[in-house]
Formats: sequence, C-alpha cells, structure tokens
Amino acid sequence: MRGAFTDVQLTFLGTASAQPSTTRNHSSLALRLGSDVWLFDCGEATQHRLQHSTVKMGKIEKIFITHTHGDHIFGLIPLLAGLLNGAGGAADGAEDPRDYVPIDLDKPAVEIYGPLGTRAYVRTGLKYTHSLLGSPYVVHELRLPWESPTGDHTEMPPHRVESPSGRNIQQVDGVWPNIYQDARVSVSAAPILHSVPCVGYVVLEADVPGKIDPKKYIPELKRTKTPLTIMSHLQQGGSIELSDGTILHGPPRRPGRKVVVLGDTYDPSAIVPLALNADVVIHEATNAHLPGVDPATKDDETYESVEARTKSRGHSTPQMAGIFAKRVGARRLILNHFSARYAGNDDVDAEARTVMQAIGALAAKEYGGDVVCARDFMSVNVALPAP
Repeated sequence: MRGAFTDVQLTFLGTASAQPSTTRNHSSLALRLGSDVWLFDCGEATQHRLQHSTVKMGKIEKIFITHTHGDHIFGLIPLLAGLLNGAGGAADGAEDPRDYVPIDLDKPAVEIYGPLGTRAYVRTGLKYTHSLLGSPYVVHELRLPWESPTGDHTEMPPHRVESPSGRNIQQVDGVWPNIYQDARVSVSAAPILHSVPCVGYVVLEADVPGKIDPKKYIPELKRTKTPLTIMSHLQQGGSIELSDGTILHGPPRRPGRKVVVLGDTYDPSAIVPLALNADVVIHEATNAHLPGVDPATKDDETYESVEARTKSRGHSTPQMAGIFAKRVGARRLILNHFSARYAGNDDVDAEARTVMQAIGALAAKEYGGDVVCARDFMSVNVALPAP
C-alpha cells in the first residue's frame, strides 16, 4: 500500500448561512487528498467559486451533501453540467447526434452521497433543465431507520448517464460506517440534528508509515550486504530476515489524519464516537451574541436568548461548537457557516476582523484551544499528527 497522502488540504469555497453576501458565498468545502478533490456541500454558484480558487474542478471525484436545503445543494446541477461535459439540447425538430453517443456506465462515475431526496433532486434538475451529460454519475443515499430501504423516492426515471450502482445505505448502530473505503482512506457518517435530516461526515486516513531512522538499519544492511532498496519495505512497517538470521522490523505504523465535516446542526451528538480525536473539526457557528462588538446587538439579548433562538432554527453558536470540539478531543476547530451579518473580509477589514476574533474567542473559551474562523477561499493544511 502507498504511504500517506502528500497533502491534505481544506479550501472553503463558501462560508455563508442561508443567504450569501458580498463577502461570503453559499456553503461548499473542498478537501484535497493528494491530487484528488472531494466536495462537501454544493451551494449556489459553487462552480463559479471553483473557477476563482486554486481547486481544480476536473479533479473532483466525490461530492458529499449534508442536507438538501438550497444553500447546500442548489449548485449541484450546474456543477455536474460543468464537470461532466454538460450541454443543452438541440432546437425543436433538429436531430441531436449526442443523444446517440453511448455512455459507458461501467466507467468510474462522479459519486454523490447525501440523505434521502438527493437522487430525486438530481434526476429532476437534470430532466427539467434538459441537460445532456457526457460522463456518468451515481447517487448513494444514506437512509434513516424510518425511511424505505429500497426505491429511489421518485417516479422520475434515471437520467441516461446515471449509473445503476447507486446504493441505499442503511445505518448500523445509529451511524453509517465506511460508506466509502479504499486502502488509503475511509468515510463514515452519522445523523446530526438540524431542522431537516442532516448528515455529518468523518474522513479517516488509513494508518501511515512510522518515521524511519536510517541509522538504525543501514549498518545492518551493509554488514550483511543486503540491498539498501529493502529500506522501502521497512519504511512501510514490514520486517526482513537478514542472511545471518537477524530480523529487522520497520517502525510501527501510526494513525492517519481524521477530518470531521459537520453540516448545519444544533446537536451533533450522534457523531461523537466517530469523531473522537479528530485532527480537524469543521463546525457551524451561525449566530453569536457580541455586545459591544456587533452594533446590531439588541439591548434585550443575552447569551442564553441568542443560543435558544439559534437552536430553535437548527443551528449553533460559537460556544456550542467549542463544547463539541472539546468533547471529541479535536486538535483543531474551524468555525464555518456564518450569518450574513458577519462579513467575511476580516483579512482586509479591521471592523470585520474584530467581529470574527470575538466569535473565535467565544468558541475558544469553551474549547480551550486555538480557533479558526473560515472565510471564502481560505485554505488550511491538515498535517499528520506528530509521531
């Protein structure tokens, strides 16, 4: 098996809640794993946002939808059209040769994961926009226990490029374990509480090679005239027996990186077992009480009243995010999904910086560590934990 990903990087394409602003777009997050890109949510204008970012749209392999509110999914159909060589139909009465181009549905498809309704939304959107796509996609739905384990939840027939291999994934002990897994990375998910069914995702890198100390091995290899190329096997944690019977053991493998991406939520408790010891937690912080900092703060508001109002709408405050990050032992907390009243240009505007620093401080007080407030186009590297 190959070693760790050379780079794991998060790029925030949209950090707004509900309505976009001049400084924040609707929700979307890109996770780069080496040269591959996975998207989490795809709000309106995500495709346009990608064109202004360093993320290469053609590298997108998978799209994970947390829930089907428009600010998290309205950009999915346009993105598929751009990603899969989409086009409109021919004029009435004209024969369109593209209708006869065979689509190999067995070739690797862009994978879409989401709650019940994701498949119906994609089919309907493609049908009624008369979109032609040149490559396949597939939708996997994460079904809740009270939802039908079979069927597509729509009478709309599959689009001609929709792969028939889409799964309806059932929960096991209240979560969806390993909805995707290969030799290097896996994805699990859990339901989190919002105003509609919502999903949080946990991306877990497989164990990676330990740090090798050449001085421990090279003298033994030279002494027994063993080719130094065997070091690559030791680096992966393997063992070898030298010509004199000496056995060399490579360094033990160590845990890979864990990234937790939460959708909108006022209570993500169900994902706690999957999220423990995360390297990064991305948690929404839609509203905050900022007396003396935010001029829009009302005189009769309190921390408690703002939290109650925020929770009633299915969302979280910075303090709630900090409490969750501490609960799971996260090494890093990134706040996301901010109300339009909080400008996202704090890198260049002093007033916005003051507000965002205050929001981060509210979370940090509960979390006990450093907190990052995401802004659009911000990129964050996820380093391997220290050995």
